[in-house]
Amino acid sequence: MNPRMLRLMSIDKRFFRHYIILAVLLVLASVTLVRYGRLALGTTGQSLASSARIVSIRGPIYDREGRLLAVDTDLYDVSIWKPSLSRGKEAVFATALAAAIGVPESEILARLTGEGADFAYIARRVSSDVARSIEQAVADTNMNGIRIDRVAGRVYPERALAAHLVGFVGTENRGLSGAEAAFESSLAADPAQAIGGYAYGNAVYLSIDADLQFKLESLARAALVRNAAEGIALVAMEARTGSVLAYVSLPDFDPNQFLASDRSTWVDRVSIYAYEPGSVFKVYSMSSLIALGGIDEHSEFTCDGSYEKTMPSGEKIVITCLGSHGTVDVAKILEYSCNSGAAYASDTVSPIDFYSKVREFGFGERVGADLASDSPGVIRKPETWSGRTKPTIAIGQELLVTALQMTTAATVIANGGILIRARTLDRIVGPDGTSIDDPQPIVIRRVMEKAEADSILGAMENATLSTGTGHRARIDDLRMSVKTGTAQVIDPETRRYSDTDFIASTIALFPSEAPEYIVYAAIFNPKGISTYGGRIAAPLVKDVANVIADLYGVARTGSASALHDGRVMVTGTDAVRIGETMPDLRGTPKRALTALLERDDIVVEIEGDGWVREQSPAPGSLVEPGSTVLLKLE
Repeated sequence: MNPRMLRLMSIDKRFFRHYIILAVLLVLASVTLVRYGRLALGTTGQSLASSARIVSIRGPIYDREGRLLAVDTDLYDVSIWKPSLSRGKEAVFATALAAAIGVPESEILARLTGEGADFAYIARRVSSDVARSIEQAVADTNMNGIRIDRVAGRVYPERALAAHLVGFVGTENRGLSGAEAAFESSLAADPAQAIGGYAYGNAVYLSIDADLQFKLESLARAALVRNAAEGIALVAMEARTGSVLAYVSLPDFDPNQFLASDRSTWVDRVSIYAYEPGSVFKVYSMSSLIALGGIDEHSEFTCDGSYEKTMPSGEKIVITCLGSHGTVDVAKILEYSCNSGAAYASDTVSPIDFYSKVREFGFGERVGADLASDSPGVIRKPETWSGRTKPTIAIGQELLVTALQMTTAATVIANGGILIRARTLDRIVGPDGTSIDDPQPIVIRRVMEKAEADSILGAMENATLSTGTGHRARIDDLRMSVKTGTAQVIDPETRRYSDTDFIASTIALFPSEAPEYIVYAAIFNPKGISTYGGRIAAPLVKDVANVIADLYGVARTGSASALHDGRVMVTGTDAVRIGETMPDLRGTPKRALTALLERDDIVVEIEGDGWVREQSPAPGSLVEPGSTVLLKLE
């Protein structure tokens, strides 16, 4: 073979390799194109452009009565692409745009002409009115490179009302906090369910009553200012169902502009913020001791001003009391808020039993309550306790709780020993009006026997007597079971209790004869006239109870009631009677004393208004004809 033919064969082999490589590339390109086509068309045969035309509308949030709390609306993002901007018109356009969006002209001009990425936003999530003004500015200045895109937006028509419970969404219209986050899967629209290019999320109805929420927020704000406090938590709950009627955490924020608010206002003091509860916790510690059989309603302890105990190691434990209360039983422990009595009572049971029973009330675990998140609080295991832990927990220290836990635990006392799960969800309804979820009250567990719970309920009512720490919560014509508390706050720098920071709190169940409602209020770090729960939290709870009673028609003790059985009978408070011996009239309302003024065998003098605070002669004394009975009311 001649040399020329050999050269030609060598060239052909080289080109042959190139042909092979080219063929492989063509095959790969074809596979890629086919794959892209399948992805673009999708399994339904619809193009990406077609699916992009689906408008997703997030479901609304309502209160229990259907009052609107959150709703989707059209908002717009405005962006620029610098390479396409009409050069020389930036200053004129910045002037026109500044008037439309309320942003300084210099700031807009800097974005149009300054250094940085070619793409930038100049306004985000503006209303349709603002978007139209921007369109007009673009037309007036004949500016290119401006893009206006519709985005889903969220509006909260009641602004800050129940802000911590309702929550807010982020720029992608996804829930970030509160109910917006808790019910994200229900509120978010499913594009696969779109009809006519629109997909709708489900409607969420919360358990709160917006009318009551507004009234209680107003009372709480006034208390916040009056007491120069750092914050307030206030919860109102239906005792028999666990439904939260009002969820107040102050300070609050406007979810329409949550980024403009100080981050400290985002703190949820109802279900996230955990703190030592103070003496209100005696309701649950005494309940635990009774349920364990360590004490009963007749058990007595001596309070001489402090609880003292010497441990086997020689350590001496001392817990001071508010006063020297003498001999106290459970009712007196709650009436006087006696630290010594509560601490001595705790000695009747073992640490492990006490810990277990307190946990049964729900402390140390999440309440749930349909929330995106809530704090379980802190209660350490008995193996880590010191000699003073058990009596200290009995008076409401060495554990952390939330306001929602404190309220929920009271359902045990209100419902004859049964713990009911707290609820903030009333129902979920689909876009077509069908019921998706209609939750019913959930019984968690029996914590104590009915007779035991009733004894605590009765003991709490003693706190409203003139001698009780909760007398400022008393309502003359509405029986209430109350407990107040004043908790010390740990100073983070010294790790010791602060001399200036306290938490004043009060809980109330009413009406006492058959509790329908539970109210709990905590005032954080008050700097006003007082730091005591009985002085500043109890009056707030009284005002709240009055609002609830009026709004929902709670039967008042002295209110007339009509029984329709063919005749009308009017019933009211039973009149007081004095026989041969003087009864204990302390805590009796004035309306029950009027019949005594008709007595002609004794002289009855009544001074003041309200409830009997002092009496003479003393209870149990003989009442002879011609005697004078003096009753001083407050």
